[in-house]
Amino acid sequence: MSPVDLAIICIYCLTLPFIAFALSGRQDSVSAYVGGGHDLPWWAICLSLVATETSTLTVISIPGIAYGDGMVFVGLATGYVVGRALVAWLFLPHYFSGKFSSVYQYLGQRFGSSMERTVSVTFLLMRVLAEGIRMFAGMLPVAAILAAMHFPLPDFVVMLLIMGLTLFYTLFGGLRAVVWSDAIQLAVYVTGAAACVLLLFHHETAGQAHMLAHSNRFHLFQRSSMFFLNPYTPFAAVLGGAIMSMASHGTDQLMVQRVLAARNLADARKALIGSGFMVGMLFALLSLVGILLWAHNDGRSLAEVGLHASDELFPDFIVRGLPQGLAGLLIAGLLSATMGSLSATLNSMTSATLLDFSGPCADAARRLRLRPLAFARLVTLGWAVVLVLAALGFSRSHGPAVVFGLSVAACSYGAMLGAFLFAMFLPRAKVRDVLPAFILTLLGVCAVMMFVHPRGHAIAFTWLVPFGVVLMFVLGMLSRQLRRVQG
Repeated sequence: MSPVDLAIICIYCLTLPFIAFALSGRQDSVSAYVGGGHDLPWWAICLSLVATETSTLTVISIPGIAYGDGMVFVGLATGYVVGRALVAWLFLPHYFSGKFSSVYQYLGQRFGSSMERTVSVTFLLMRVLAEGIRMFAGMLPVAAILAAMHFPLPDFVVMLLIMGLTLFYTLFGGLRAVVWSDAIQLAVYVTGAAACVLLLFHHETAGQAHMLAHSNRFHLFQRSSMFFLNPYTPFAAVLGGAIMSMASHGTDQLMVQRVLAARNLADARKALIGSGFMVGMLFALLSLVGILLWAHNDGRSLAEVGLHASDELFPDFIVRGLPQGLAGLLIAGLLSATMGSLSATLNSMTSATLLDFSGPCADAARRLRLRPLAFARLVTLGWAVVLVLAALGFSRSHGPAVVFGLSVAACSYGAMLGAFLFAMFLPRAKVRDVLPAFILTLLGVCAVMMFVHPRGHAIAFTWLVPFGVVLMFVLGMLSRQLRRVQG
């Protein structure tokens, strides 16, 4: 690794926590720690949403997917915009009218504490699994790139360094530090990706430009006879992506927590819908990197250029194809992506724990003789330990890691979205109908993901959430009918 690259990485890692901490201001209450004071500007929340839902997996995987499949993730983003618009107009008024800081408090108001805590526990378990995968898989390319640049560090050391830096500003700055650091981190890896695009354009030959112009790499969707197996067909991307986005940005505390920190409902809507368009532009930028690398390699397959998996494409280019300084910026960008999603996860898990289990948490704080804010920071530290242990428990997965991560989250999203739809649009629904349906839906979707493999392929992640919503409604309505018959 060149001294220039090392200097850029060190300067970034040392300055970001202090900048985020300085911007966050004084944290004097648990409400400020997990709610950001509910006065954050909408544009900062918008940037934080984008940084939270993207990670090192996104930055690494999407160029590799685009290398073979073109702009399919941009097509998926069209569904994301539709889903967020629906959440903005149908869900957010309910949340803001109740002045909630945890989205699951709405379910508690509607169905009681048993439903609130069950869904909150589901969120916490799903986050441990999903973030464990993202953290482990995101650490691997960083460690591999450092090793290839003659600065080897063991995988667990890289992981602990990332966690330590993230914990510093998350513990002391709360949600405000998370949001402001997310904005900075997003700018870093967007700048790095844009610089890669400009560099590849600059070195593109006339023959490569001609080949690219006559390729089919710029299509947004795929045609496939395997309707439920391909996530990139128009129907799967738009409908499945919309429903998936409704679940992730309407029922997942990781995302909704940021929206609820807005000054008012109008700002929250602007932040949420704006994030959908920004994600689409980020997907387009990363996809363009992959398409230009395909032209740069004269259309050869990954195997022909000596790569074994699509996730190796972008890291290999960082090591071999970038000049001094830009390589360091890209490594800093990968660290940014991991730290952004990690800090957001830690703060959202802390908020769900404190708000949805306020009674047990208050008792625990009294037994430990801790003030509420000190106890909140202790909870954050505890979740950090759990996430590190979860990440160490995962091994390398086959295929694009970003798809695997989305599939894990999708297992719970269908049941969670179904529960919120019951709460909002079926006023006669009772907890004794919804709670059993929720649990059975979770088990059913997980079983489909793990055991049902038609023709040797898993069901596409974009269909897991719609399947869960339908199953949830079927089971809930059956429960209501049985109750009527028995009553």
